[in-house]
Amino acid sequence: MRLVQVGLRHFRNLAIQNLEIPPEGLALIGENGQGKSNFLEALYYLEAFRSFRGAPDEQLVAAGEQAFRVSTVLEGVGKRRVSAAYQPRGKRKKVTVDGAEPVRLRDALGAIGAVIFSPTDVALVSGGPAERRRYLDIVLSLNVPGYVRTLQRYRHVLRQRNAVLKDVGRRGGAIAALIASGRLRPWDEGLARLGARLVIERRAWVEEHCDAFRSLYQAVAADGHTARLRYAPGLPLADASKTEDVEAAFRDALVRTAKGDRGPVSTDVGPHRDDLDMTFRGVAGQLAVRAFASGGQRRTAALALRLLEARTVRDRRGCSPLMLVDDVFAELDEGRAERALDLLEHEDTAQVILTAPRETDVRLKRDVLPQWRITAGRIQV
Repeated sequence: MRLVQVGLRHFRNLAIQNLEIPPEGLALIGENGQGKSNFLEALYYLEAFRSFRGAPDEQLVAAGEQAFRVSTVLEGVGKRRVSAAYQPRGKRKKVTVDGAEPVRLRDALGAIGAVIFSPTDVALVSGGPAERRRYLDIVLSLNVPGYVRTLQRYRHVLRQRNAVLKDVGRRGGAIAALIASGRLRPWDEGLARLGARLVIERRAWVEEHCDAFRSLYQAVAADGHTARLRYAPGLPLADASKTEDVEAAFRDALVRTAKGDRGPVSTDVGPHRDDLDMTFRGVAGQLAVRAFASGGQRRTAALALRLLEARTVRDRRGCSPLMLVDDVFAELDEGRAERALDLLEHEDTAQVILTAPRETDVRLKRDVLPQWRITAGRIQV
């Protein structure tokens, strides 16, 4: 699918506009603060119905306005129309696909097949485990049927279990007595059943892509170091490989970690404690990218993760991804930037929409992308 038209109304600082998108994509040129990243944010909102920057919907509405709306027309096999609007008063979000509201918002996820590349992606590597879990959950929610429903149900049961634990702790009760009473059993069973599905999907995705991660990292880094991507589960799995084995391991871990605890506590094991372990081989052996890699190495690892996301869109959905590239090469040294460009040039993409502060900074597909300009939120074709 390709973007054909994009409509903008009161999204951040972007002017009210209806734009015809060229088949190959475009390069949006403008100084910092003019709205380049806001435009990509608006487009990606139609993919995940949330800001890729992590901003709440209220912050996406232009100052002094009552609501925002973003819409697009896509063409491929047939024509598709997707729109999203948000009104802070009442916190009302409305999404439509071909004019109809989905029964559940999750049913409309992944409507345009977009992947965002941003300088802030380095947080996927440098940040804490929550950043990497969020990455995994977004990739799998957009590309694996049923994953987001399982994730939502898991989080619901986890909140309920933690509420019970905290209530008992607040009243000075012993968790061991709570276990003996059987009050935790329904929550434990629910967490084990739902959590096992998350673990199986996350582990399968990482194992499927670990070789590609190593190859992509090496292709961009070209420094003689090899990198490794590994799933780091938030519970002891031992040799558990089947869903029922993971369920049993999770159930046992819940009981084992709760015994004898007193006071306010939370659930300390489970996929909500998962991480992605990224390491590279240096002089001292295998080292954590997060702790010991250079800035360039961490950005290379983050770029490899985004390329894996793009390949997941292509493999799981059977369509070429829309690449949204937000001045991503500015943070790479010349050699890495050139090699990253070469990789992206050869990726099978539907369209590329990128941003840059100057015409001379447009390096990706420079000979084919029309150049548009943006000033104070208004895009000039």
